Amino acid sequence: MLKELSRLFSLSLALIFVFSCVPKRVEIPVYEGIDVRDVLSAKNNISAIDTTFSIVFEKNDSEMRGEGVLNISRNGDLSLRVYSFGFLALEVTSEKGMIKSNPRIDRNKGKLLTQGLRDCLFWWDIQNFDVDEKDGTYLLKNFSREIWLDKKTILPIKQRVSLDDGRELHISYEDMEKMGDVWYPSKIRIELSQYSVTLKIREILFTGAV
Repeated sequence: MLKELSRLFSLSLALIFVFSCVPKRVEIPVYEGIDVRDVLSAKNNISAIDTTFSIVFEKNDSEMRGEGVLNISRNGDLSLRVYSFGFLALEVTSEKGMIKSNPRIDRNKGKLLTQGLRDCLFWWDIQNFDVDEKDGTYLLKNFSREIWLDKKTILPIKQRVSLDDGRELHISYEDMEKMGDVWYPSKIRIELSQYSVTLKIREILFTGAV
């Protein structure tokens, strides 16, 4: 009897330890009944984003994988480093629209890694937009951007960005996570012409977030 009680006690302790180690699931806030503009404007204090991520470049049938480190400002200035097998494979900077890279990259890749990263990460920074409601989503639209948001959570589903040359960036979002008080998509895919870039965010910091 004592042996059986001892076994049950040990099992109980083990279960308590296991469940105490399981991360608690935090539910995404629901914003039904709140103006979408108010929810988005609450993020306007975020001035910069620092993030690390795994990255996959795809072009036609070729693929390159690596790890990225990015600092990007709301105005589009950025510093990006991509490592492959521990070695620096690509470095990109953009300041006031002037892009520098080592090694040199073509126009499509440059757009993906500058305007594409800026618009996909600062997805809420869309100005002078109209709002349409349909099938549980908000469609926010202005002259250059369309972004679909989940109506309950006001988080992004996909986005389309029109470029000056008539081409379009297509962005999709998955796997919402939370850092501090900010919810964000941890998996992002950006497509342009024959190129695509997929990011899986590992760590992220929002400068200016309350």
